[in-house]
Amino acid sequence: MFRLALLVLAGLMTLAQPAQAQEVKAVVLRVDYPALLPVSRLDLRPEDLGFAGAQLATEDNQTTGQFMGQTYVTQEATATPETALAEFERLQGEGLRFFAVQARAEELLAMSEVAVPDTLIFNTLAPDTALRSAECRGNILHIAPSRQMQSDAVAQFLIWKKWPRWALIHGSHPEDVALAEAYRASAVKFGAKIVDEREFTDTGGARRTDTGHVQVQRQLPVLTQDLKEHDVIIAADETDVFATYLPFHTWRPSPIVGSAGLRPLAWHPALEAWGGTQFQNRFEELTGRYMRPEDYTAWLALRVLGEAVTRTKSADPAEIRAYALSDKFELAAFKGQKLTFRAWNGQLRQPILLADGRIMLSVSPQEGFLHQRSLLDTLGLDQPESACTAFDQ
Repeated sequence: MFRLALLVLAGLMTLAQPAQAQEVKAVVLRVDYPALLPVSRLDLRPEDLGFAGAQLATEDNQTTGQFMGQTYVTQEATATPETALAEFERLQGEGLRFFAVQARAEELLAMSEVAVPDTLIFNTLAPDTALRSAECRGNILHIAPSRQMQSDAVAQFLIWKKWPRWALIHGSHPEDVALAEAYRASAVKFGAKIVDEREFTDTGGARRTDTGHVQVQRQLPVLTQDLKEHDVIIAADETDVFATYLPFHTWRPSPIVGSAGLRPLAWHPALEAWGGTQFQNRFEELTGRYMRPEDYTAWLALRVLGEAVTRTKSADPAEIRAYALSDKFELAAFKGQKLTFRAWNGQLRQPILLADGRIMLSVSPQEGFLHQRSLLDTLGLDQPESACTAFDQ
C-alpha cells in the first residue's frame, strides 16, 4: 500500500512539472548622457536607476516562473552615447534577444537598425511622439509614455477644471521645443487656447549656486510680466533649466503645470491606491529608496516579458511580440486598470499620474473623456493620428 502511494505521488509530481524547463534571458541597457547637476540635490540620480526596477521585476517573474519551470536571468549594462551601439551589438552577440533600453531616440533607433530579426526592444525612456508615428519601428515596443500622452493627461485635467486659457513657457533646447509642440497639439485636441507663449533661453551657468538663484528670481518675473490673461502657466522644460523656479516667481499669481507644479508622470512614490503601497514597500525594502519613473518603466518592460512568457509558455521573441500586441494580453500594474498595447504602433496604454512633489493629485484619463475603444486611447496618438506602418499586418 505504501509503495502504491509513493508511485501515485511520483506520478502527480511528474504531471506537475513542465515538459521542458525554460531560461528567459534579458538585459537592461542604460545609456548615460552627460548632464548638469539637477536644480535640486533631492533629484540626484541614483546609481541603480532603472536597474532597481528591473531587479524587482525579475523577482516577480521568478515567483511565477518557479511553478512553470521558467527561470529569469537579467543582465545590467551601461554605455555612453558613443558606445551604446557597440554595446548593444556585443550583447546580441552573446545571444541576448530581449532588451529593455533606457536611451534617447537617436541611440534607440540606431539599435533598432542593427537588431537581428528575432530581437525585441522595449523602449523604457524615449518619449518622442515620432517614435510612435512616422519613425516607428516594428521591433520596438514602447513602455515609456510619449510626450503626447503626458501633455494630453495634463490637458484633460485642465479642461475638467475649466481652465482653458494657457500661457506656454518653453525652454530653448530641442527636447523643450518638442514638449511645447505636444502641448500645442493637446490644446487643439481638447479645445483649450494658448493665449501667449514665451521662450526661456538657456544661457548656461550654475543653476544651484546663490548667483543662479538670484538670476532666475530676477528673470522669471520679467519674463512673465506682460503675459496675456490666462488661467494657468504650462512649463515645457524637459531639460530642467527653469521650470522648478516658476512657482512663486511669476509676476502675477499663477498655477504652474507641466515640468513643475502639477506634473504628468508614469509613476510617483506617493501612490498608495490599487496595491501601490505594497508595491512601493517591496521596492523600498529592496533598494532603500523611492521608486522613480525610470525604475517603473524598467519594471513594466520585464513584467510584460514575464507575463507573455507565462501565457505563451514560450521564450521566442516573435511569439512574445505577437502575444503582447494581441487582444489576449493584459498586465496588472498598480494603476487601477489593466495595461494593453496599441497594436498599430506598439505603445503600452496606461494611465498617467498627476502629482506635485509630495502627493498624487489626480489620474488621467479624466472623467467625461470618452473613446469607442478604450478610455486610455484618449491619451496620446490614436490610430487615425499615427503615421506608423511598421505594425501593419
